[in-house]
Amino acid sequence: MHKDRAMNHLLDASTPAPQSHLRFPRLQRAWTALSRCLERARTRRLLGQLDAQQLSDLGISHADRLNELDKPFWR
Repeated sequence: MHKDRAMNHLLDASTPAPQSHLRFPRLQRAWTALSRCLERARTRRLLGQLDAQQLSDLGISHADRLNELDKPFWR
């Protein structure tokens, strides 16, 4: 019985989700914006590594690829 109580105690010690901390809404918005910018930069970097066959498989033209790669990371 003591073991079960200890396990329940461990399960209850969860970390709240970052979205639940609304004390600093500006910081949260800045963090979200930065995360989105980094994700766009990462996916564009991956797009730049695809060959012609892979682009064709995805239905992306060479012109579409160049257009996407020319965008700044914040857009």
